[in-house]
Amino acid sequence: MSKKGKIQTNVIRLQQIPVRQSLMRRRSCPLSGDQAPKIDYKDARLLQRYVSEHGKIMPSRITVVSPKKQRQLALAIKRARFLALMPYVTR
Repeated sequence: MSKKGKIQTNVIRLQQIPVRQSLMRRRSCPLSGDQAPKIDYKDARLLQRYVSEHGKIMPSRITVVSPKKQRQLALAIKRARFLALMPYVTR
């Protein structure tokens, strides 16, 4: 095969990549917006949704929370743990 044939196949592959990425839809943050619940350390029911079964704070790539809200969420969970509203670990 000549070099020209390889170059043409690479160009075709590069053109297909943006099409696939454009079809993917980004999910929005569930804690942002007008109707979103307010992050508060006293609201243990809300915070429990963002903690795993083992008591770890779930990463934002799983919960789809924005970076700003993830920091607020982590701080609220840590405060709730300190005040014994939530457990540090589960058995």
